[in-house]
Amino acid sequence: MADDAPRAPGLASAGTFRDRLRGCFAAAFQSLASDGIVAIDAAEIPTLLEQVRETADAKFGDYSGTMAMGLAKKAGKKPRDLAIEIARHLADAPGYAEAFAPPGDPVGPGFINVRIRDEALGAAVSAAFRDERLGVPGVAEPDTIVIDFSSPNVAKPMHVGHIRSTVIGDAIARILGFRGHHTITDNHLGDWGTQFGMILWGWKRFGDEAAFAADPTGELGRIYRTVRKLADGKPEEIAADPSIAELAAKYPDAGREVLLETARLHEGDADNRALWERFMPACLGDIERLYERLDVRFDHTLGESFFQPFLAGVVDDLEAKGLARESRGAIGVFLDGDDKPPFLVRKADGAFLYATTDLATIRWRLEHWKPDRILYVVDHRQGQHFDQLFETAKRWGIDGVDLVHVAFGTVLGDDGKPFKTRAGDTVGLESLLNEGVERAAAVVAADEGLSLEERRRVAETVGIGAIKYADLCQNRTTDYVFSYDKMLQLTGNTAAYMQYAVARVEGVLEKGGIDRGALRNTATPIVLADPKERALALEIARFGEVLEDVEADYRPNVLTAWLFDVAGCYSAFYDALPILKAPEPERSSRLALCDLTGRVLRKGLELLGIGTVRKM
Repeated sequence: MADDAPRAPGLASAGTFRDRLRGCFAAAFQSLASDGIVAIDAAEIPTLLEQVRETADAKFGDYSGTMAMGLAKKAGKKPRDLAIEIARHLADAPGYAEAFAPPGDPVGPGFINVRIRDEALGAAVSAAFRDERLGVPGVAEPDTIVIDFSSPNVAKPMHVGHIRSTVIGDAIARILGFRGHHTITDNHLGDWGTQFGMILWGWKRFGDEAAFAADPTGELGRIYRTVRKLADGKPEEIAADPSIAELAAKYPDAGREVLLETARLHEGDADNRALWERFMPACLGDIERLYERLDVRFDHTLGESFFQPFLAGVVDDLEAKGLARESRGAIGVFLDGDDKPPFLVRKADGAFLYATTDLATIRWRLEHWKPDRILYVVDHRQGQHFDQLFETAKRWGIDGVDLVHVAFGTVLGDDGKPFKTRAGDTVGLESLLNEGVERAAAVVAADEGLSLEERRRVAETVGIGAIKYADLCQNRTTDYVFSYDKMLQLTGNTAAYMQYAVARVEGVLEKGGIDRGALRNTATPIVLADPKERALALEIARFGEVLEDVEADYRPNVLTAWLFDVAGCYSAFYDALPILKAPEPERSSRLALCDLTGRVLRKGLELLGIGTVRKM
C-alpha cells in the first residue's frame, strides 16, 4: 500500500522544516557539550529534539525549542541564560542560515523561537506544487507493518460498534503506506468462535429455511440474538420477551449446549462443518458489500478458521515449555501467579479460545510476513486481553516485533450511553450509512446546478465521508457522542466543510479556465508577499510533520485537526486576496497556491478514506 510516486528534486525531498531544525539543534547540542557549557549525552539528544515543536502562537515564530528549562539545572545556569547559549550555537549550526532566520531573544523561562525564512518557505511550497507527493518526504527506514482491524464476527450484521475499528484502521494503514512503510492489512474475521456455536445450536432448533433464503444474514442475526439471550441467561432479558421465555423453558441448558456445538465444530464434526461452509459465503458477501461502500479494502482476510489447524500445536508448545498447565480441566498460562486467573488457551471441554488463535496468528505472521510491528485496532475494553496476549507472546519467545494495541473508545448516543436505536437495539452499520446519505441528500438537494445522478453521487460521498470524519476527528482513546446534525454542518471541523473547501478551490480554477497541468509546468514561483499567503504556505509545508505525528501515536485526529487549519487558512486567503483578478506575477502565484491547497486537502482526506467532489 506504499505510495511510490516519484518526488521532484530540491527542498521537497530534503526533509521537513522541523526535521531540518531538529538537525540544527542536534549540532548545537554537540557544540555546547564540546565547549563544556552543558554535559549532554548522545542518548539524551532524541528526547531533547522532541521538544522542538511548532509554536502555540504564530506571533512568536514558527517553531519553538523548550529544552533550556530542563538542561539549566544540569548546567548550573538560569534557563534564560542557557537558552541564549543554545540559540547562539543554533545559529552557527550547518544548514541553519539557509532555511531559518536568526533566533530572537528567548521568551519567558527560556523558549527559543525560530522563524522560517520567507524565501525558503516559498521555495519549499513551490517545489511541493510540482511534486507528486506534495512535499511529503518518505521515511528513511521503512518498516513492514501489519494492521489488524475491523475484524467483525460473521453470521450477524455489522453494527455501529464496528465503525471505529474499520475507519481508524483503514486511515492508519493509508497514512503509514503513504509515508513509505510496507503495510499489510488483515481482516481477522471472527468466523470460528462461540458466536458460531450459537448459530449452529439455534439453526438446528429453530432455523427458518425460507427466511434464510430471503435474507441469510438477517436470519442468522436473528438466531444469534435469540441464542445469546438464552445462553447469557439474564432473567430480565428472558422475561421481557415471551418467545425467549418459552425457549428458555424448553432449553434450560442452552449455554452449555452452545459450548458443545462450538467444540464439535473445532473438532471437525462433519455436520457442523457443512453448516459453517453453507453460512460463510452469504456472511462474507454481506460484509464485503459494506466494505465496498466504505471504500475499505484488505490485503488479506484470514479469519480464525484459517488458524484452526495450528491451535493444538500452540497449546502443546506452551505446555512443553512450561508456560501453560492444567487448571480445573482447562489449560492456561499463569502470568501473575497461582492466585490470579490464568490466560486460558483451551477450555475444559477442549474448545480453543481467542487467546489461542491470537498466539497462532502472531507466530504465523512472523513466519510469513516478517513484520516489524503488528497493530491491533481494537476496542479499549479488550485492553486486558492484549496485555496478557503480549506478555504471553514475549514469554513464548516472540521478539523482534512491536505488538501494539491501538485502543479506541465507544460511540455514544445523546444519553451518554452506547449508541442504539429507540427500541434499544444496536444500530446496524448499513442503516447508519443509509441515514447519513439520506441526510446529505437533503443538504445537496438545494444545489440546482447538479443533475439527479450527480446529487446521488455527491450525497453518497458526503454522507459516508461525514460519518467517517466524525469518528476520525475524535481522539481515538475517548468516547464520543454521535450526531448526524453536527457531522453534516458546512462549518466547523466536519468532512462537509473540508469537502466544501476543495470544491471552492475547484470553483476558482474552473471559473478561470485554468489548465492545471500547464500551471504546474510553469516556472513561476509561489511568492509569499501577504501574511495570509505565508500562513497558508506554512500550514501546507507541515504536511509531512503532521503525518509523522499521526504515526507517533496512531492518532488520525492529528491529521483532521491540521486539515481544518489548512481549510481555515485557505478561507482567510480566499476571502481577503484577489486571485483571478490579481496582476501578474501575483495571479499565477496565487493560482498555484490554490491548486496546491486543493491537492493537499484532497490527499489528506484520501488518507482518511474520505472522498471529495468537484461541486457541492
